[in-house]
Amino acid sequence: MLELLHQNESRTLEFKENTQSLSSIIKTVVAFANTAGGVIIIGVSNHEKRIIGIQNPLGEEERLANVIADAITPLIIPDIQILNFREKELLIIRVPHVIGPFYLKSSGMERGTYVRIGSTSRLADSGIILSLQMLAKNTSFDELPCPQTTLADIDHATIQNMLSPIFGDITEKQYESLNIALRQYDKLYPTNGGILLFSQNRDKWFPDATIACVCFADTTCEEIIDQQEIKSPLIIAHAEIFAFIKRNTKMGAKIQNIREDIPQYPLQAIREAVINAIVHADYSIKGSKIQISIFSDRIEITNPGGLTYGQTMDLALSGVSLMRNRVIGRLFREIKLIERLGTGLKRIISVYEKINVKPPLFEELNNHFRVTLYSVDTLATNLELWERQLLEKLIQQNHLSTAEIAKFWGTTSRTARSRLKKMLDSGTINRVATSMQDPYAVFEFRKLTKRIEYKKCDISYTIYKDQYGGFSAGGCITIHAEDVLDTLFELEKSYTLAQLAENECIKKAKEWIDAQIHSGRLRPIKK
Repeated sequence: MLELLHQNESRTLEFKENTQSLSSIIKTVVAFANTAGGVIIIGVSNHEKRIIGIQNPLGEEERLANVIADAITPLIIPDIQILNFREKELLIIRVPHVIGPFYLKSSGMERGTYVRIGSTSRLADSGIILSLQMLAKNTSFDELPCPQTTLADIDHATIQNMLSPIFGDITEKQYESLNIALRQYDKLYPTNGGILLFSQNRDKWFPDATIACVCFADTTCEEIIDQQEIKSPLIIAHAEIFAFIKRNTKMGAKIQNIREDIPQYPLQAIREAVINAIVHADYSIKGSKIQISIFSDRIEITNPGGLTYGQTMDLALSGVSLMRNRVIGRLFREIKLIERLGTGLKRIISVYEKINVKPPLFEELNNHFRVTLYSVDTLATNLELWERQLLEKLIQQNHLSTAEIAKFWGTTSRTARSRLKKMLDSGTINRVATSMQDPYAVFEFRKLTKRIEYKKCDISYTIYKDQYGGFSAGGCITIHAEDVLDTLFELEKSYTLAQLAENECIKKAKEWIDAQIHSGRLRPIKK
């Protein structure tokens, strides 16, 4: 419960002070059911997260159950529970995501269908209702026939170039099996996916499906130094996007024995973000395009269409894939632009975890999805000793109060609160509380943290790796977790530390290991 109260209202969470506004609660139930499911907590103030509680919870539970059953069609049965929390009674309504569309009986489908966009419940327009109906029929937008088109409107040369290495010579019969075309009245017509992927004039039917690339002079949108509108078939458009990004970003260098070029942004992360935007964009939305915006410190890749129905940000980042465009997704997978469904965002996170750079940002903005990739120049801030000490403590004890942390640091409560605010602002810890004044507030380690275990021979090393990717040894050198693992692997492959003690690199690695063992961050465990 504390974890939910710590969160802000979102696509899947809403707070209500009471049941006086039943119509608002019913609309939220409809929106959650149509979008991705969700939880409504009644008895909590929306802004301060203050626990108010409700009177007569049994009566309110029965009233809500009856109103929901009577007001919404098709019938939906949420799970309604009474929870006693800090001597207050709360009502918890858990709404599942079910194939609909669901709407208010009194208003009808056109004026009574709601969906969740960000933290608000909004009336669905005709396009969204159509999407919900297609979901019910297990059909995606790119599988539908494209009106007023013929097979002459798709570029057969592009189809052969891209698909014949995989499927051999492509025939019209294969067009149908690949859903590039759909048979109606004994005649083949291109699908929306076929036009988007293979038409040289796709903007004729989808004028908003062009890809807008722009490069700004600094961190703001004030001065444009380069821009390009990409209209080529989607199956090859990614190459033009990569070329635009390459010519508008820097290439650094790391020189040791040989020169190694270092791009301003990890290439794999750019690739995954661009492909993700093309595959998951909602091409049925009018007036919105895929946008590639390059700033001096970041790249923002934005596509129309938020998370697909039934999807949440947690599921998306954990690798669960719900494909919006099946035709586009399948063919991108066949030509190896996608390796495995659902792994794109996880790969981006993994790439950034390996470098000491500000982690990527994933956002659902209104009816859009944005990935922000930060430049390798934006190195993560080095942690102070007292920050590292607290993070280690929180790893061991999960959460601590302000008083406990002040005692641990040996400081006054005022100093502790000041330090905790700095750590909250930097994102290294989370505060779990019901309000800003909650006397029971506790602090926990940020969930991005990973624990890496390495077990070989007779010693097991456990390395705690925070979201910044590396660890400092006495403020002198920095060795990334992967480097340590690689070093240990090489050592245990054929040598002992003692045998290689004269090697300067190994000396530094051993010094670092000894320092981390002494601090408790790296723990040798004898078998």
